[in-house]
Amino acid sequence: MKSPVEFKVVVSDTTRDARDLLVEASALPANRVSDAMASGAVWLRTRHGIRRLRRRSATLSEGDELFLNYDEAVLAQTTAAAKLIKDGGRWSIWRKPPGMRSQGSRWGDHTTLGRYAETHMKPQRESFLVHRLDLAASGLMLLAHDKKAAANLSGQFAARTVGKRYHAIVHGKFPGSQNPQEYTDSIDGKAAETRASRISYDPGSKRSVLLVAITTGRKHQIRRHLADAGYPIVGDRLYGTKDDTEDLCLTASYLAFDDPDSGIRTKFECIPEEWL
Repeated sequence: MKSPVEFKVVVSDTTRDARDLLVEASALPANRVSDAMASGAVWLRTRHGIRRLRRRSATLSEGDELFLNYDEAVLAQTTAAAKLIKDGGRWSIWRKPPGMRSQGSRWGDHTTLGRYAETHMKPQRESFLVHRLDLAASGLMLLAHDKKAAANLSGQFAARTVGKRYHAIVHGKFPGSQNPQEYTDSIDGKAAETRASRISYDPGSKRSVLLVAITTGRKHQIRRHLADAGYPIVGDRLYGTKDDTEDLCLTASYLAFDDPDSGIRTKFECIPEEWL
């Protein structure tokens, strides 16, 4: 079977379960449909809305619609493990590895941080995304674990009251630490502000370690601003050189936010030891 391919079933027989209906519609083996369900590739639309469906035993009503979005390439993807930094109950802080997604798609969510958290935290709980980090980047990410916490934390990000800093290794000798650089070129027609300062420079590799702060969060903002300034991030094959063998050397190293319960300012810092 060529993929990606989509299958749709309108439920008429409520005595049959979701997996069996999708096996019949797709002619896929039952184990593949089960794997697709577990990976977030199956959706159920009812009169209440649409959601991912992971359990074959879910109650179905006549007229409900089942969708299987089957892409072998997506379902075969894997990712390294994330590291739990702090379980705050209604929120958690993780160190995301490069290659782990912030957000899934209709084709699956098994390689996202949120799904990783849902399947590895004890006790298990639902996860809500409140901000994003580039697929290729690593570092600190904050998840919410109930809707009220998600609304609170998302509001803090929207109001730009969350403190965010990044560390990056770039090609070239960046201006000295006493001469921080500010970049304000718009990105995709939207205002973007990046501030970077040098922590160290290695003349042997001709690379600089930078501390970076942003006040806006445009797509690939740090990568684009630094590359445009002549200091592409090591490992950036999109905006830098394709000759680098390393993963993208950009990590979210600092997060500060107000705890949704206490309101107390909460801070986390995580810098790769080899970068210090």
